[in-house]
Amino acid sequence: MTVLVTGAAGFIGRAVCERLLARGESVLGLDNFNDYYDPALKVARVATLASQPGFEMVEGDIADAALVASLIARAACRRVVHLAAQAGVRYSIEHPFAYERSNLAGHLSILEACRHARDFEHLVYASSSSVYGHRPLDTAFREDDPVDAPVSLYAATKRAGELMSTAYAGLYGIPQSGLRFFTVYGPWGRPDMAYFSFTEKILAGQPIEVYGEGKMARDFTYIDDIVDGILGALDHPPSSGTNRILNIGDNRPVGLLDMIEMLERALGRDAIKIIRPMQPGDVRCTFANIDKLAALTGYAPKIDLAEGLKRFVAWRLAYR
Repeated sequence: MTVLVTGAAGFIGRAVCERLLARGESVLGLDNFNDYYDPALKVARVATLASQPGFEMVEGDIADAALVASLIARAACRRVVHLAAQAGVRYSIEHPFAYERSNLAGHLSILEACRHARDFEHLVYASSSSVYGHRPLDTAFREDDPVDAPVSLYAATKRAGELMSTAYAGLYGIPQSGLRFFTVYGPWGRPDMAYFSFTEKILAGQPIEVYGEGKMARDFTYIDDIVDGILGALDHPPSSGTNRILNIGDNRPVGLLDMIEMLERALGRDAIKIIRPMQPGDVRCTFANIDKLAALTGYAPKIDLAEGLKRFVAWRLAYR
């Protein structure tokens, strides 16, 4: 059976497609190749998949409900991994309607198509750790923690997607798993992420801006570990009518300045740091409790940040 993967030209989407193909699945990819960051990177990601048997790529918008429905019907998809979204916390401040279209209308398109699909089995979709808002560093975020005080529009749209999924699960019996991703990094990553943009500037001998006075911390999760969790969730659907929420992270938050030090060692160069205050929409820390996903799938992240950054730097120096 064919799995529909939205956001297939994206960082996580490409890696999910690659792993599904490696285990013998057929994959139908959907992406609009937008210019939030250089589309050439998205094209290059898809090029790594294009020659593999069982892969088909379609360029299109997830907010186009008719297109999404036609693709699921044509390929008789019973499972969907919905990763496409407008990403970025700070970008949402200047471009709010991009989030309305992609994260709200797009999510609704997927839900509508899944509810009309024949013998539908499981929708796995991307939520975000951003829904937790501001939290103390020493407390791991649990799925049943309050998520009613988003500090960015991006976070609000991700929480809205979870609520929409809960409604559709109850109304139409669609089994769903919403994955709250914690900061994902690694080869083929997104250039807007701090570790990637810091690398570019350090290589160019340019200063890096360290926001939050360097006191922020993130639960950095390596891409291979994230894919393990996504496919583990996909292979263990919940019962009909359930929208299951799962954290997917590393459970080991690392301070921003510590991350920069690891990156400097991997690059063999020192960064020129400019310390800045907190930016609107940012949170101080993220810290995933992953007990639920581990109990369900055996999920256990393997790659620590120092090793993951070495792998990212090796890819970056070879890419282009």
